[in-house]
Amino acid sequence: MAGVTFGRDDATSRKDTMIVSNGIGIGAAAVVLALLVGTPTRAAQDPPADPPAERSAERPDGQPSPARPQRPRGGPGMRAVPKPGPVAIPILPALAARDDATFYANTDVPHGKVEQATYRNHAGNDKRIHVYLPPAYENDAQTKYPVLYLNHGGGDDDSKWTNTERDGGHAQFILDNLIAAGRARPMIVVMPNTRGIASPNPPKPGEDDAVTREYLKDIIPHVEKHYRAKPGREHRALAGLSMGGFVVMNTGLSHLDTFGELYVYSSGYFPDRVAAFEENFKAVLSDPKTNEQLLRVPFYMAQGETDIALRNGQNTMAVLNRHGVRNFWVLSSGGHDWNNWRRYLHQTAQIMFPAGG
Repeated sequence: MAGVTFGRDDATSRKDTMIVSNGIGIGAAAVVLALLVGTPTRAAQDPPADPPAERSAERPDGQPSPARPQRPRGGPGMRAVPKPGPVAIPILPALAARDDATFYANTDVPHGKVEQATYRNHAGNDKRIHVYLPPAYENDAQTKYPVLYLNHGGGDDDSKWTNTERDGGHAQFILDNLIAAGRARPMIVVMPNTRGIASPNPPKPGEDDAVTREYLKDIIPHVEKHYRAKPGREHRALAGLSMGGFVVMNTGLSHLDTFGELYVYSSGYFPDRVAAFEENFKAVLSDPKTNEQLLRVPFYMAQGETDIALRNGQNTMAVLNRHGVRNFWVLSSGGHDWNNWRRYLHQTAQIMFPAGG
């Protein structure tokens, strides 16, 4: 295209422009030459005219031959234009540098509150959750907030995302700093304990696993009863690391009527379960409504370049790509560690709960 350059310096841009200009000059010269010799011409930019319908020729018996049908326009490779999603696609910000500790530091900004709560699940067991409430929550008794349900990894529990040790999530400070800078919407963050019930197996259609049942029957009802949480799928996001990523996929993709945004950190189905994932979720993955109405933000997945979950994530994403599910896929430095998981939360919190739709 004339006048368009891609990441080149000025000298290269001028060369490209000169080449395009020379091409136009040659075209003009051809028009002049054609006029001199009497050849019919058309401008180089004009689309070719439709070929005239072929005239019927007479057959030997004197009857006219049928006209040859015209070839449909577009050719066999033409596809329908995809429709946009329910809201404008947010711009995914760059990841923080791997050695950057400022984004999760305990800085001099308004701070939210982290509290523990207990609910009794449908099996009669008392379960603990950690809940982050944004800075203005205590000062305004009327405002309701969207909710991020944030899941821990295997071997950990609901306390890990707010742990402030080296191998902890620092989630409360990540949110405090982003909210203070106006880079994330104030939100409630609920961190349940899914140890012992999270599963790496993709569930069959209509067969909710233990975590999904606990979310639908216990966790969400408890949160929306005891906190000023906005109800509705457009106000619920689901995120998780490693084993918690299976919670996002198993529960979230099975219930896009409940969750509008899905974020997977360092996870993906094991090689012997990818085929089952595609088979069990093909109705959801291939349904145009998944892109056009249900996923308010493209499906997000991130892995480190030395992550033990990298290949599993790539194989899982290949299935989503094969079915045309819109997604953000992020490859970072590092591996299966908190340096990455903190960065992924920091990146995704900035695009959660977009306006509209």
